[in-house]
Parts: sequence; structure tokens; C-alpha cells
Amino acid sequence: MVRHNLTAKMDREKTHIKGLKNGSYKDFTQLYKIYAPRLYAFIYKLVRSESVSKDIVQETFTKVWENRKNIDTDLSFKSYIFTIARNHLLNEFRNHIYRIELTGNTETFENNRQAEYNDTEEQYSLTELKELLQQAKLKLTPRQRELFELNREKGLSINEVVEQTGISEQSVRNQLSQAIQRLRKEMRHVL
Repeated sequence: MVRHNLTAKMDREKTHIKGLKNGSYKDFTQLYKIYAPRLYAFIYKLVRSESVSKDIVQETFTKVWENRKNIDTDLSFKSYIFTIARNHLLNEFRNHIYRIELTGNTETFENNRQAEYNDTEEQYSLTELKELLQQAKLKLTPRQRELFELNREKGLSINEVVEQTGISEQSVRNQLSQAIQRLRKEMRHVL
């Protein structure tokens, strides 16, 4: 009986996925109802932020809808959406790190931020975050730190970093990815 219910559930899901692929908003909504709560719980465990979690769930399903025609119905839909969510989460983290660095390196931006943050406690938190980032960067290898600073702090594109360092594009991407993961791990208690 349990096996029959599981098979029926999988068949319904497959039907919804095929419907989604063909543009059915009704099937999209059903998949959203199935997966959004799971996705939200997964993301919330990582970021402990209700608003970020909700945003990432919405961005994930927006991407699913936009790329519905390319979905491979033979592959795991769950893996597909969780991979999209993980990528959005990494982008959110990268943007967060970039914003922190930007506040420390761009005088005009800092002045604008100070106008927004008149509260002493909030200013202290921003300063503390920048200090924590500097400490976390010390845990990177010298190469990772160099590439992170060129890309995130100085705003060089991947291609510009490749030209400046003479390292292959894939190596730059790998090193940056490892740097972001390490920084995320080091700063997990504050992000």
C-alpha cells in the first residue's frame, strides 16, 4: 500500500513536471506547493533570515518558470530546484561580501551609507562586520585573497583578473569559489 502511494505520488509529480515544461501554470503552482516549503526550510537553516529565504525561494521558482522548456523530465526535479536555490544563495552571499567591501573602499558610498545609518549601534555593526571580514580573509590562501580582492574589492571582471595574474579562467573561478566558501564558513555566525 505504501509503495503504491509513493509510486502514485511520483507519477503525479512527473505529470506536473511535464505540464510545467509545456507551459502549464497550474502544474507550476502544484510543484510550488510541493517544494516551496522544503526549499524555504533548507535555505532558512543556512541563512537564518526569513526575508532572504523567501526571496531565494521566489527567485528559484522564477528561474524554474523561465527555463521550464529546458527541464529534463528524466532527472530529479528536487535536485534541479535545490541546485538553483544553492546558486542563488551563493550569489546572495557574494553580493553581501561585495557590499561589505564596497562600504570599506569607496568613500562616496561610505558617506551615503553614513547618512542612512545615523544610529551609533548600526554604525558599530557595520564596522564590526568589516573587521570580521578582514579577519576571515586572513584564513584564505594568499592566492585566494589576491583573487578575491581583485575581483570583489577592485571590481575587476574574471577576464581582467586572468589578464592581470596570468592564471587560467577556470583556475580563477575555482579559487574565487573556494574563497567565497571559506569566507562564508568563517562568517556563518554573522551572515
